[in-house]
Amino acid sequence: MRIDVGAVTISYDWNDCPRHGRTPVVLSHSLATTSRMWDAQIEALTARYPVLTFDTRGHGESSVPPGPYSVQSLAEDVRALLDLLELTQVHFVGLSLGGIIGQVLALRHPERLRSLALCDTSPRTPPEAHALWDERIALALAEGMGSLVEQTLARWFTAGFISRRPDVVDQVKTMIANTDPVGYAGCAAAVKGHDVLERLGDIRVPTLILAGSDDPGMPRQTAEQMRDAIPGAELVVVGPAAHLSNMEQTERFNEALLRFIDRAEE
Repeated sequence: MRIDVGAVTISYDWNDCPRHGRTPVVLSHSLATTSRMWDAQIEALTARYPVLTFDTRGHGESSVPPGPYSVQSLAEDVRALLDLLELTQVHFVGLSLGGIIGQVLALRHPERLRSLALCDTSPRTPPEAHALWDERIALALAEGMGSLVEQTLARWFTAGFISRRPDVVDQVKTMIANTDPVGYAGCAAAVKGHDVLERLGDIRVPTLILAGSDDPGMPRQTAEQMRDAIPGAELVVVGPAAHLSNMEQTERFNEALLRFIDRAEE
């Protein structure tokens, strides 16, 4: 389904569940993927909760406005989507870029979140990493997303998983290659400009930090820093897993996520 959210059209899917009256779970995907990266989580969650997935602007079936984008605009896309679907409060789960969006939502619209799961994400992009993001943006726009596939897969999965599960890796490879370069560049600019490190203490919703043990984008030190800064936050590390821990360690990821959401729902 597609719906106009201001000047952006967002593609979304609503997955109902047999238990009525439960708070919906919203799943927000990483940069250069689509909502399909959550397929294994949807299957586990819908036995207990309705689930909303969507393609972030510039990705999948959503529209691709000219960039660059800001994290604030991406968060407001979600807030507007919730308004249009008449969802007053949700459990928000975001991985990587989705986790960045979740942080901003929790700071700007805390009343909309029953709980927050921040997976394989970061509270800021340090200045020393800005040049790297500029290089990725320039490469995507000049040569297309195919030029970023192999280096991205090497960061997102451990070597053992790449050799053991080529079917999953190929699925993600296709997502990356099919991402619109303009959409990628727009969202990459938002990641580059993200910095809420000094505001993490203002997040007041129940929060889970969920990290892959081998994720270069969210090393253990960063995960612990976020846990310590957000009041009452808990940290769960699953492994072996790199950046897409939800796909590499699906069972452990789902178990930790459901346990957390169940407690927040009580």
